[in-house]
Amino acid sequence: MSAIAKTVWLIESRFRDALSLDEMAEHAGVSRSHLSRIFPIATGYSLSAYVRGRRLTEAAKVLADGAPDILGVALDAGYGSHEAFTRAFREQFALTPDELRKRRSLNALPLVEPLNMDSYTEVRLAPPKIEDHPAMRLAGIGQHYTTATLHSIPDQWSRFGPLIGQMVGDKSGDSFGVVGRMEGSDGGFDYFTAVPIGPDLEMVPGVTVMSLPAARYARFRHQGHISDIRSTCAAVFDDGVPALGVETDPTYFSFLEYYGEDFNPQNGTGTVEIWVALKK
Repeated sequence: MSAIAKTVWLIESRFRDALSLDEMAEHAGVSRSHLSRIFPIATGYSLSAYVRGRRLTEAAKVLADGAPDILGVALDAGYGSHEAFTRAFREQFALTPDELRKRRSLNALPLVEPLNMDSYTEVRLAPPKIEDHPAMRLAGIGQHYTTATLHSIPDQWSRFGPLIGQMVGDKSGDSFGVVGRMEGSDGGFDYFTAVPIGPDLEMVPGVTVMSLPAARYARFRHQGHISDIRSTCAAVFDDGVPALGVETDPTYFSFLEYYGEDFNPQNGTGTVEIWVALKK
């Protein structure tokens, strides 16, 4: 069973308890920092957001059934007071526990249902190519994403497409998705869609330049349609990187998505790789 699956199992069996990061990491057999990084990559949730969402989702189901005692529901969900529970509930669902109890319906609520523990063991990675890559100068556009907005990433690529033509003309070439460090309770991250540029390019309005230092990368090949890339990312950090026996270097970003010049954004096929920076 993978570290992600072990963590999901532990959370699902004890999400009403005060689970610590140390307990979850020990159960999964990985370090705290490793688990904190790979869980949102694989699931779209930070650990704290998933635990909180599961607690409040199960509480919402009880309230929608007409629970007579909101404080009792709060205590069962792991909250020490009616006030703390109401505040967290409103932040999660944009209504109060009492309003949901009166409404008696879960329709349109952003519920957090149990994750499938089997979905993170399906990808079988080929051994990565280890490469020392020179510094890169990238030009592109960025946006911040959370669990609720991940579906908008393809639209960012769509908006970036015309800008690529303004910078490099009709020349086809590589492009990158730079996945920023995943920090904060929302599991959010900055995402930068970019192409490599030379030092003399005249900048296009609305485009930002990012410089990445020379680095050693493990380049993992993604197989199949681009819509399955999250499963590959999960396998990279859950299985591929640990098998290398080396530390990653998340100083500048979590990882890079590399799209070869043969990648077709219209049908979602072509060369796609996940590049992970390694400590030398």
